[in-house]
Amino acid sequence: MLKNETTKWYWYTGSTKDMDRRLTQYQNGEGANHTKKRLPVILLYYEKYDRIDTAFYREKQVQGWSRAKKEALMRGELEGLHDLAECKNNTHYLVFRTPDFGLGLS
Repeated sequence: MLKNETTKWYWYTGSTKDMDRRLTQYQNGEGANHTKKRLPVILLYYEKYDRIDTAFYREKQVQGWSRAKKEALMRGELEGLHDLAECKNNTHYLVFRTPDFGLGLS
């Protein structure tokens, strides 16, 4: 994950086969359009995978996370990731209960 040096709100999550080359590209304005406008960037966190399909899957997974969940990952607070992923609306399994229709199932 990359962060712009001057802002606190900007994060970028991507994948690459060559981290050093990709970071150089970003700093030279040759990276993704999203990062070109937010230079310079700092590498905050990375994970290594042997397979590009696994890395790409993980990239898409993390891109869908909230800022709080990404920050917990970077701090190594893995036990808290599940709590940060919980749905907070009425469809969540902790809130929603199936009616037992008088059968005593709940």
